[in-house]
Amino acid sequence: MSAIILYMAGLAAIAGWWLSQQRLAAKPWLEEGVIADSRGEALPSAKVGLGVFLAVAGSLFALLISAYSMRINMADWRTLPVPRLLWFNTGVLVVSSVALQWAYMAARRNDLEDVIVGLLAGGASAVTFLIGQLLIWQQLNVTGYFLASNPANAFFYLITAAHGLHLIGGLVALGRTTAKVWRGVEMIRLRLSVELCAIYWHFLLLVWLVLLGLLTGWTDDFVDICRRLLT
Repeated sequence: MSAIILYMAGLAAIAGWWLSQQRLAAKPWLEEGVIADSRGEALPSAKVGLGVFLAVAGSLFALLISAYSMRINMADWRTLPVPRLLWFNTGVLVVSSVALQWAYMAARRNDLEDVIVGLLAGGASAVTFLIGQLLIWQQLNVTGYFLASNPANAFFYLITAAHGLHLIGGLVALGRTTAKVWRGVEMIRLRLSVELCAIYWHFLLLVWLVLLGLLTGWTDDFVDICRRLLT
């Protein structure tokens, strides 16, 4: 339960900081300048919509983490070895998140060429991550770690599948954003789409790092260190 409390506290802190930056209480119709145009109205609503979705997705992963933390203490639990490819996949996902941030910064500079490079690099890295996860599943099956043979195996497949499905959904949104580039959509609309994709990728990276710590046992070590510091 300590891991889930830390996860939810961290998620709440990040969500609170992010929402505080979105000018939700602003009244653009009372302000002067370009803030009161359609962009000023569309930007907060799109971000808030994404924020609500991330809150729901974060709750789902929090429930998975909670169930994992409780189930791991039962007698029939047999920890499976951590595949080395998991570390490579993590590095690829970091690259994907960095690439999307690069695309967003390029969009703010109105640099369309770098936006395209960032989107393509981010998408290619995400696809590589998914392929790497499938290869891990294949390796586990070859070595006898089947889905139904042990609760630890089942949780590993379930957690990685849930994260992978969310990443596939992000690739759909990323594909639509890339299509906007080829259609020549104005930079203001493109900038918002790229920013939302970058935020979503950062969220997926954060969730994956938490899941990785859980699957490798690092989360328990971190909790123990925190307890020692607090006592």
